[in-house]
Amino acid sequence: MCIILTRQKMSYCYLGGKMTQITFGTSGWRGILCEDFTFDNVKVVVQAIADTIKASGEQEKGVVIGCDTRFMGQRFVEASARVLAGAGIKAYICERDTPTPVISYEILRRGAAGGINFTASHNPPEYNGVKFSPSSGGPALPETTNEIERRANATVGTKCYKELSLEEAGKLGLMEVINPHDSYLKALEQKVDFDAIGTLGKVALNPMYGTGRGYLDDPLRTRKIPYTIINDRPDPYFGGHPPEPSEAHIPDFISLVKNDPDIKLGLSTDGDADRFGILDADGSYIEPNYIIALLLDYLIRVRKIEGGVARSVATSHLIDAVAKKHGVPVYETPVGFKYIGELISQDKLVIGGEESAGLTIKGHVPEKDGILACFLVAEMVAREGKSIRQLLDRLYGEVGRFVTRRDNLKLSPELEIAYKNKINAIPAEIAGTKVKDIVRVDGTKLLLDDGSWMLFRKSGTEPVVRLYGEACNDARLAEVMAAGRKFILN
Repeated sequence: MCIILTRQKMSYCYLGGKMTQITFGTSGWRGILCEDFTFDNVKVVVQAIADTIKASGEQEKGVVIGCDTRFMGQRFVEASARVLAGAGIKAYICERDTPTPVISYEILRRGAAGGINFTASHNPPEYNGVKFSPSSGGPALPETTNEIERRANATVGTKCYKELSLEEAGKLGLMEVINPHDSYLKALEQKVDFDAIGTLGKVALNPMYGTGRGYLDDPLRTRKIPYTIINDRPDPYFGGHPPEPSEAHIPDFISLVKNDPDIKLGLSTDGDADRFGILDADGSYIEPNYIIALLLDYLIRVRKIEGGVARSVATSHLIDAVAKKHGVPVYETPVGFKYIGELISQDKLVIGGEESAGLTIKGHVPEKDGILACFLVAEMVAREGKSIRQLLDRLYGEVGRFVTRRDNLKLSPELEIAYKNKINAIPAEIAGTKVKDIVRVDGTKLLLDDGSWMLFRKSGTEPVVRLYGEACNDARLAEVMAAGRKFILN
């Protein structure tokens, strides 16, 4: 097993006597609209990106800019283009809200210096965010985002940028409106067997009022593959739910699939279409952990694709069991898809994925792609001729059963102070089992003698510890989670 140990820091700055935070987390800088996520702060961040690109000598390549369906998205895109033009860098503006993986693909297709994407992914509608991807097409690594933070926080609160009007930028050749829809879908045809999907039967689609509109349905519509679709109009409120295709946020979709016997599969994407949500034919929600493991097995066994697998430290060891079955290496990374994306760029993987419903595969973009994930699952189900639950039961029969869970533990001020000492004094035994090993790739992960494990990850923004656990059955998982809760909260 290979371990990647990179971590990233947080940066702070002050504006008008009030502390303002410009921090690139696991997937960009995010903030609440009109509070910290303002046009002034966005322009400062974009100028910092421009300066970072200039320092790398790639300013002649241009930058792809896009957004999801959130409030003011296109206005932020235009403001960024004006700042980039003022810095002498060409902006390729996506003409409509665009999925994150599509922007990633367009960066690579054009050989651009990078991409700026205005999205807060699955966060609630009051949030927006800036995600920067360098010329590799994947999420920026910490050395890049740390540099952007440093530059931004050194100049926030000042007008450190020059702006050109869009008209002037166009005349100077520093702005161009693009539509990456067709080129992305054409490339997807090389990675997905749509002929197989055509034999599956009726499919249900749910882009959750986000950017997946026209990307989930168009490949099926043009091939006359039967489908039904809901929530396929842009809505910055996302229908009143966070645009996350988890079981809690898609009750309407679950009801649709459950009550239509003709539907063979439910496919959903989040607000910027980089995460996936899968429903089996009976409307049951399938955890992303299991989808990644099933696809790993399918891609190696049926597609004969060679390479290893990468998963974040919080992701199921069912993936490890499948990798062991096929004799391929496992790369365990910190949370954050940038680390998996780097391994994809190095051509080391068949597939890389995270428990938070992100994955990509060999030869594709080094970025999460919920559209690709949905279609790969549809292909797998069609070619195997079994439901997802049947496929999962078969896999369990070959490698053993794994069940996973995550809880958020809220800390009192006293417990928050005690947390660091507690996590540095791990007992020799927990949950009635010896602690075999401790992994500190990201947080503190306890590997137990019976094959179960628990992971503690402290939130960087609130007094919360995220507790992850996995075991071979529900009863043992309950014991592991109870022991983890007791360790942190008592």
